[in-house]
Amino acid sequence: MNLFWRKGYHATSLKDLEFALNMKPGSIYAAFHSKEALFLASLERYMQVNQVRLGELLAGTGSPLAALAEFLRSFVYPANEARGPQVCMIVKSMLEATDADKAIAEAARTYLDNMTGEIIALFRAAQDSGELPGDADAVLLGRRYLLNLTALRIEAQWTRCGAELKQLAESMAQEVEALAIRSSEN
Repeated sequence: MNLFWRKGYHATSLKDLEFALNMKPGSIYAAFHSKEALFLASLERYMQVNQVRLGELLAGTGSPLAALAEFLRSFVYPANEARGPQVCMIVKSMLEATDADKAIAEAARTYLDNMTGEIIALFRAAQDSGELPGDADAVLLGRRYLLNLTALRIEAQWTRCGAELKQLAESMAQEVEALAIRSSEN
């Protein structure tokens, strides 16, 4: 997953996969059938990792808005902590897919739609729990959140760490948290 995430589908060679998986080409094809199938499995794994992380944050905070805020903060790492690529693998895959990569483009679109749906569901859960007013537009909030998250992850790809990135993530997280403060004042 990390190899494809870092290099992209087209730039990842069979030699790269052999080295990363410690497998010979015949074994790779026997196990995964094709480079595309292996990439699709990696993309699915990426989606699952993010779903689990968001679920853990929700369980740990007990608040949909707090979980969403912490999810934003989780993309900023200390300068001394080595991390892989930061740009969203799903978005990266959508942008890099060619006309010949229809299965990859469709899978990436589906995963992005699923993630959007999960975020919207969290905003709706915040409404149900009284954190957000009932007339809040959960769809608009969810789509805006995903845009902010994508922009933050692109910025993380460029800067990797630092005070400016931390400040951006914190500002975005506080905007999400402020939604609860406003709802309690109504």
